[in-house]
Amino acid sequence: MTTLIDLRASPKGGGLVGDDVDSVVVFDGTTRETIFPDDLRQRVAGRAVVLATHGFNVSGEDGVLSLTGWEKLARLPPPFVFIGVLWPGDSRFVPVLDYPIEGGVAVKAGNLLARFIDVQMAGAASISMVSHSLGARVMLECVRRLQRPRVRTLMLMAAAVEWDSLSSEYADSVAKVGRLHVVASREDLVLEAAFPVGNPFTQWLLKGHPLFRKALGREGPARPELLPVPHQVWQLPDGWKFGHGDYMPGKTAGRTFAPPGSPPHFDDAVPDPGPAPWRPGWAALIIATEFC
Repeated sequence: MTTLIDLRASPKGGGLVGDDVDSVVVFDGTTRETIFPDDLRQRVAGRAVVLATHGFNVSGEDGVLSLTGWEKLARLPPPFVFIGVLWPGDSRFVPVLDYPIEGGVAVKAGNLLARFIDVQMAGAASISMVSHSLGARVMLECVRRLQRPRVRTLMLMAAAVEWDSLSSEYADSVAKVGRLHVVASREDLVLEAAFPVGNPFTQWLLKGHPLFRKALGREGPARPELLPVPHQVWQLPDGWKFGHGDYMPGKTAGRTFAPPGSPPHFDDAVPDPGPAPWRPGWAALIIATEFC
């Protein structure tokens, strides 16, 4: 079973469930039964919690499918407990064109998630976070707002934030992280094409950053030597053809990989060229390598 924290007001589109932590719903991704606060506190008490979230343009149902699939592929052992986070990042109009609006939603979602963790998950032994795409902004904002002095691990896959944001805009968030992983692919055509179009408007709306920046999830960190915490950059080989939508599983989970894995060399062969989807399993292998 996968525990899911739902920050959404509706299954498709829409906004956040509200500003009140008590309005956030937690449920079992398999049975869809509600998990009440006392039960959630019991599940995380003394455990190493790994929170994972999806990215932009993902409906509530697709988010459930992807996050439950990711948990099955990662197969984290005790004392780790995997918890998915659903947030309203799906496009209400036209993808890319309303990406700037959703960037603001991601900020608000991160703030709400931080308050929820502080109130409902204070008994967890540790908190770690994994994100895909624009979910990186959700988690970076969450780290910033958390009352906890430290997050154990932060893992950003295909992050739709600026490639220098970890040493500038989110330097304060990174300083609270025990260990950082950045996973990037230059075959990510979404970040190559859409990010420079949409993101300048996002930054104009939020903080007025310069135009036409590069994406962290495509190029990796601009200045990794400036990162103040232990970190690992997983730059995926071009030959692996790792696209933006390849990190998270769909209806077919695909192949699993036994940890540990290691960052590949630029000319490494494809890990599994068979007919079954292998890329989501390899992304889950990165998660498993850190937490197994």
